[in-house]
Order: sequence, then C-alpha cells, then structure tokens
Amino acid sequence: MTKNRRALGAIATGVLAAGTLVSAPAGAAPATATSQSAACSLRLGSITPGGDHTQQTITATPSAGARQVGPKDIYADGQAHLPTAVRTELVVPAGEQRTGLAVVGVRMYGTSYMTDGTGTAIVPGTLRQTLIGGGWDDLHKYVELSHSTSGGIERSNVYSLINQFTDGLIARWTVTPSGWKYYTTFGGFKAVKTMALIGQGSTYDTFLATTNGGALYTVRIPTGSGKPVVTKVRMSTWQSFETLIAEKCGNYGTLLLGIDKDTGAGYLYAVGHANGAATVIKGLGKVPTTFPATDSYFRYYTAGTNLTGA
Repeated sequence: MTKNRRALGAIATGVLAAGTLVSAPAGAAPATATSQSAACSLRLGSITPGGDHTQQTITATPSAGARQVGPKDIYADGQAHLPTAVRTELVVPAGEQRTGLAVVGVRMYGTSYMTDGTGTAIVPGTLRQTLIGGGWDDLHKYVELSHSTSGGIERSNVYSLINQFTDGLIARWTVTPSGWKYYTTFGGFKAVKTMALIGQGSTYDTFLATTNGGALYTVRIPTGSGKPVVTKVRMSTWQSFETLIAEKCGNYGTLLLGIDKDTGAGYLYAVGHANGAATVIKGLGKVPTTFPATDSYFRYYTAGTNLTGA
C-alpha cells in the first residue's frame, strides 16, 4: 500500500516517458466486443456554447444515436463549463428530474429541472440554479460529483483536479445537508490531463486518469482519512483525449469513451475490473459521429446507479 501511494510523486515529477500521439491508444488493441460489452451503452450529455444541454446515446457496437439539443438556454451563452454527471429520475406523468453541477463564469452552481415528455424542454417553473460558491477559475481542469449508495451507505463527494502553479492537486469535499465540508487536497497530480470516475465504494471513489505523457492510471481516493492510492494501468499512448466518460458495463466493468477534441473523434473501450497493468482493455472502435470541441461533456445516469469498475 505504501509503495502505491509513493507513485503520486512519480506522476508529479514526470518520470513517465511521453508516448507517441496516436488516434487510439495502442495499449487497447481493437477487438470484437463480447456479448456483454456489446449490450452496454452510455447516455452522453454536453453543455453547448449557447448554454444548452444535449443528449446522445452511445452504444458499444460502436454506434451513436441522434444528438438531441435541449433543453435550451439553461445557462448564459459562453459561460457554463466543467459539468458533473447529471442524475435522472423518472417523474409522473412523463419526463424526468435532472440534477447536477456546473461552473458558470467562476461560480459553481447546482442545476435542477424537470423535463416534459419530449425530454428536450423544461416544465415551466422547475428550473433551479443554486449558488454553491466562487473561485472556480481556469486552474480547475475537471470536476465530478460522486453520489453513492454502495453498501447501504449514502454519501456524496465532490472532486476537482486543480492545476496549481507549482503542483497539481485533487481536491475533495463532502456534501452534507448544511453545505460542502471537510475540504481536503492531495498533491502530486501536476501531470494528470483528465479523469473519469469508474468506481464508487462505501468509503472510496476510484478514477481513471491520463497524463500529459500518455500514461493511464487508477487513482483510488478514500472518502475519509488516508491518502490516494495510484496504480499504473498502461504506460503510454493515452494522451490524445481531453475528455473521458465512463459508464457501468456488466457487473464489474466499464464502458469508456475517450474524446479527442483536436479531431472531434471519439473512441470506445470495454475496460475490465481495474487490476493495475493486468486490467483488460478492449478497443471497440471509433464512434461514428463528431464530438464538437466547444462542448463540455458529461454523463446522464439513473439515480441509484453505482459505478463498479474498481
């Protein structure tokens, strides 16, 4: 355990050699999807420069459903970014309740609304924007909210990857009925480019993280005391992706979407239960759609879903 924790320093000092830029990671050789992964899908969302929400179903074959734009004008033009996953719950007689976080300007807001039967329009009077706090400047590279009911224990934690001038930090808050508390930071993550939540336990959250040099790691962060445990998964070729989106696939796996904003391309991977360098990663191919570079991407998920990829 101590040895893994010391890997934090290895990421920070950049001892990993930079990999060659490729369209899809060489560490995930193309393969035919298993019947289980072929049935998996993720519901991709984004915030557009116009402040709209979008939704699109991405399946592991790989295929992409029609991109739907709406609800529109949730945020002011050009202001919203860094969205977290959006929780959804069906409501009667139609539509769903959606809840998530997003940064607007330099302030973090909680956003909630109810859709009508179309899924692309808001029921009048249900849009709520709740100010959480300020200080969310350009140094923040990634934000996620983990709401877990694993093991019968309900908890909510928020994480942010912060690119400080001399170090890279992962910050953690615990969300309580009276606000965000127990702010904690962990250093040594300056080389991390992006992250995606893949595992939610009763006392920890686990992320896949890529580095600027192309390495792929898991980062397991305790929700209480203790330090993150960093484990190498692959050494190179993962630096192309600015965004990673992960969804549960099967009992213990992950359907992973990597988006390269330089080309507008997205690639899908079936990732087995995280197990360091022995983790099985199958390349499922390029998704037959274009991902606009100006959008900020997130995942819609059904309330009560826990990620179990680690």
